[in-house]
Amino acid sequence: MNPPPPCSRRGFLSRAATFATAGLAASASAPRAIGAAATDAAKALGLKITGLKTFLVDTGPDRDENYVFVKIYTNKGIVGLGEGTMTGKCKTVATAIEEHERYLVGKDPTDIEYLWQAMFRGPRYRGGPILMSALGAIDVALWDILGQALGVPIWKLLGGRARDKVKVYVKHTLQPIDPRLSDEDKLIARWVGIKKDGWSGSKSSFLDIPRDGTMDFPKAIRRGIDLLRRMRDAVGPDFDIHIDVHGQLTTPMAVDFCNRAEPYRPFCIEEPTQLEDLGELAHVRAHTKVPLATGERITTKYPFAEICARHLVDYVQPDIVHCGGLTEVKKIAAIADAFRVEVLPHNPNSRVCTFASVHLCLSTPNATVLETSTSELPRWDDLFFGRRMTYKDGFALPPERPGLGLELNEDEAKKYPYTPKPWAGLRFPDGAIHDR
Repeated sequence: MNPPPPCSRRGFLSRAATFATAGLAASASAPRAIGAAATDAAKALGLKITGLKTFLVDTGPDRDENYVFVKIYTNKGIVGLGEGTMTGKCKTVATAIEEHERYLVGKDPTDIEYLWQAMFRGPRYRGGPILMSALGAIDVALWDILGQALGVPIWKLLGGRARDKVKVYVKHTLQPIDPRLSDEDKLIARWVGIKKDGWSGSKSSFLDIPRDGTMDFPKAIRRGIDLLRRMRDAVGPDFDIHIDVHGQLTTPMAVDFCNRAEPYRPFCIEEPTQLEDLGELAHVRAHTKVPLATGERITTKYPFAEICARHLVDYVQPDIVHCGGLTEVKKIAAIADAFRVEVLPHNPNSRVCTFASVHLCLSTPNATVLETSTSELPRWDDLFFGRRMTYKDGFALPPERPGLGLELNEDEAKKYPYTPKPWAGLRFPDGAIHDR
């Protein structure tokens, strides 16, 4: 699957840097885009895909998912890394990734757009969270290969710097939390700790969902808004409060919740409705002034185009993993930019998605805020040979290593083998199944 390269990786990268320098220099002296020069330089390297391999990594007993990673190997010793994590469907996504191997072997990995179109259009049945997550994992790995081959970080290949740093929000704190507190008080204490840690925002659902998963909406909303009031008092007027209700509200309840939340000035309310009916989203939009966001479960550019054109939300939230990778999300961001809609990438995934998302945000003018996850905790350092994003004063700084900037430690990954995760949906008080 991954035969020994015909030349040493060090020697190849040295020649790659020479090609890249020559190509970029040519672009400076002629009316050619840097992207075209980079493509020419990459073509001269003679890269070919020799195989791929997936890795499933258990995220722990407190999480309901396994990370899904892919490595794509080349004849020159360069290995690209991507991610296809999807809650409850990790083995299915891994199989979907592996089914692309027979097409990819022998192809030039620098033909990213061509390969993307072939994998998306060629099989006839396309789209959906499984296939797009598989495509997203492969796409990020291909960009990683290209960046390594040319000796530059991905964000420079995506158009270069659109900002100096990327504003992020986190959902964990380094401050101690008193275990004797109630669940609500623990959440407030965690957010206060996040502020003390130097961050400027965080996210929670603010819906009161009992441990048995029974959704009593009037009670959930009443207690949720009271918690929101207490949270605003605790963190002060300038801390960004992101609210994610996961489409769990019925249409009238969504309107009620958004209107009650408005006095506490949330940064935005995510997924106030389910994704299938844009008319429902338009109804909520027409009946509230609170900023809205959606898109974490939308997997192609096409629904985003209508959402943006109709100004149904203030922020779209494509997930690089589930939307087919950087190639598709850059297009989604461009569509949003045409309608002055901001991009707030969805990212509850591993550091691979975090790094890819930072590359995206750095090079995208309307991608101004980024979600991060507990994958930033030190417990995951060894999985990536100690490499982590550099943060300062609530911002992610530009990665400077070539390509994605991460490598997966396979020996460490073996310590966390795939573990089937139980899942359970929500229910109404009468026992009927409700959306999770």
